[in-house]
Order: sequence, then C-alpha cells, then structure tokens
Amino acid sequence: MADPRPTPLDALPPLPTAFAELLDALLPAAWRHTVQASYTAPKTVVWRLNPLRGHDPDQVLQALAPLAPRPIDAALGVYEVEPHWRSALTHHPLVEQGVVYIQGLASMAAVWALQPQPGEEVLDLAAAPGGKTALMAALMGNQGRIAAVEPVRARFHRMRANLLRLGVRCAQPYLKDGTVVGRLVPQRFARVLLDAPCSSQAQFTRLDPTSWHHWSPRKVRASAALQARLIHSAAEALRPGGVLVYSTCSLSPEENECVVDGLLRARDDMTLEPLPWPVELPALPGLTAWHGQTLHPDLSLARRILPTRRTDAFFIARLRKRGA
Repeated sequence: MADPRPTPLDALPPLPTAFAELLDALLPAAWRHTVQASYTAPKTVVWRLNPLRGHDPDQVLQALAPLAPRPIDAALGVYEVEPHWRSALTHHPLVEQGVVYIQGLASMAAVWALQPQPGEEVLDLAAAPGGKTALMAALMGNQGRIAAVEPVRARFHRMRANLLRLGVRCAQPYLKDGTVVGRLVPQRFARVLLDAPCSSQAQFTRLDPTSWHHWSPRKVRASAALQARLIHSAAEALRPGGVLVYSTCSLSPEENECVVDGLLRARDDMTLEPLPWPVELPALPGLTAWHGQTLHPDLSLARRILPTRRTDAFFIARLRKRGA
C-alpha cells in the first residue's frame, strides 16, 4: 500500500538550475514563497461549464456536488475542486460528454483577452488540443467561423475529436503549418489567437522530475525561433483594425517579450493594448528590458501569470493592427 504521507520538501528533486536562476531573475521578493510552493504540491483542478452542450448549470453542479466545487471570482461558469478529486472529475460522465471541460485559468485568460465576438472570422493558429478553440466558440455562441490550425497529425485528430465532443460547430480544423498561413490568407481574420508552442515550463513540478525531462535552455531558444515565425504569420493574417493575442505557457522572456518585441521592430502597424480580464490573476507586468537588451516600453501592458496553487505559468500580450 502506498504511503499517503507527503514527501518532505528536502527529499524532492530540485528544479533545473537554469530554470531556478530564471525564477530568481523574474520574481519579486513578495512572490517567491508562493511561486516556489506551487512546484511542491498538487494544484486545484479548474474547470468550466460548456454552454454549447445546453445543460442546465444547476443540474450540472448538483451532479458534481460530491466533489465540492467552488466558483472562481467573477468568472461566470468557472469552478475549482481540490486536487484529490482530479481523477473523479476527469473520468466523470459530464466530462466525457463535453458538458464540463477541465481547463486552466491562464489558458482561459488568453481567450478572454482576445474577446471573440459572434459572427466574426477568427484564426486559432496553434489550436490543438482545442480547449481554447472551444471557449472561443462558446463566447461566440457558435456564430461565425474559427479556422483552427494544427500542423501535427496526431494532435490535429485529437483536436477534431475534442471539438466534436464539446459541440463546436463554427470551427473548421486545418492540418497546416501555421508559419505559412499569413502568406496564404493575408489580412483575412478579425482576431487571431496564437498560443504558441513553447518550452512548456507550466508543466514543471518537483513531484515529478520527468516534467522537465525534455526542457533545456536550448529548447527555449528553439521554441523562440519557431514562435518568431508564427507571430509574423499571425500578424500577416490579421486584417487592419484586428486583434492578435500572443501567449505561451513559458516564463522565459526569450519566448515572450523578446518575440513580441521582434514583431514590433519589424512592423510599424502593430501596437500593444491593455489586457481585458474578468478575474484577478496573479501576474506581473511584461518586461521592458532583459539581459541588457532594451525592449519596447509598451510591453509593460503584457502580463506574466505566475504559477500558484490555482494558476499555471503563462504569458499573454494583446496587439492591434492599425487601420480599419
């Protein structure tokens, strides 16, 4: 029988040295304990009601009452349960039916920042596994069109199955390299979400050292190179007056502020905007300098969401293309 007692902190493997140094460079003193603690304990499980399935919210909450769900702040239809209920929720029939969808707050925040509207044509440039696409469809009332792009075949088929399960009717999946989309359909979309492939630092936990098995500073550099190509494609696909949201589940400035700064230096038609969020999230302003490099001053409008017991590490920036 497994020992139910938690592992002592000093017995847990340390975070990778390069990542620990990154945290030291990024975190103000007031946040250090909270962030460090997030890597040593399971997180609460955040989930949302899926209005596209049309179930009565009160009946759904009654069915999930044994899990003691708690509503989250002002985020309508968003709840959390304690970590020990993760398996019970994951395998619950309401999840299997697409009535409930497990999704992190930071992930939802990227869609909230985009503010997709019913009837619009929207591009999700790195869409798998489809959770953000489904939230966009919910906010749009399944009215309009979402082009959901994914280049990896296995992930593409998983995304398509997820969208079907969640009742998404307004999304059209594409098995396509996102870096070429802007060239193929320039200035087409009213809004573009680029939740870019990244080095996945949000997955790190000292409870499972395999969570950083594939991570390294080299991975960060490789991710940044791909992200730069994708964000230029996203900007090209955006129509004048449109909104582009760039996000990653990484804390590294090389994958975040530096990528956005590169776009702003290459194009004079893109500007940064404040982020509209319905809930208060633990976040720091974007950096305007890193490792001696001066970055665009408006990057302070971006936000780096910090890992806590409830949230994952994330970066979000909202840009608008001039003209209309």
